[in-house]
Amino acid sequence: MVNIAVLVSGGGTNLQAILDAQARGEIKNGRVRAVISSNESAYALERARNAGVPGYVMKKRDYASGAEYCAALARFLHEKDVELVVLAGFMTVLDEGFCREFENRIINVHPSLIPSFCGDGYYGLHVHEAALRKGVKVTGATVHFVNAITDGGPIIAQKAVEVLPGDTPEVLQKRVMAQAEHVLLPHVVSLFCEGRLSVSDDGIVTISE
Repeated sequence: MVNIAVLVSGGGTNLQAILDAQARGEIKNGRVRAVISSNESAYALERARNAGVPGYVMKKRDYASGAEYCAALARFLHEKDVELVVLAGFMTVLDEGFCREFENRIINVHPSLIPSFCGDGYYGLHVHEAALRKGVKVTGATVHFVNAITDGGPIIAQKAVEVLPGDTPEVLQKRVMAQAEHVLLPHVVSLFCEGRLSVSDDGIVTISE
């Protein structure tokens, strides 16, 4: 059974999607063992409590540097025997050392079809604002492994979502969450826990049957 930690900063709707999938038996060979928040008032911690999952708070400002924070977070995850780290709206940057230590064991969901509307500065509503400014007709979500480059790790799965006339960033965000993020992320978590993901030397992810 793969031990999973979910890192959060806000409301935790993607966390809820994982917990709901787990409750339905759709996370095969894996279990969420810890939810770690960078924000003590994040509603995601309440979602964890409601699901009977231990919640913890680790704030970057409590450490002398980002490197010390990432080192402490890594130690904590090792103490909990965590094998998969899921970023579900986690707004704290993880440094290169952390990414190397958990190489191909950190996954993130991003609200666009990478390589569109991704990288530094593209998060939350900013992504959907950019998509609407560009006038794209299709957007979506991407689940990828995390490396030291923002949104630059190997792509695991993507799902397209139609952009509709009259969409606002808020309306589009909700549609992308419901139709793509909340579908893709639990599915990929299960694929990882089942041992069905592999990454080639050139960064291409293969999903085995």
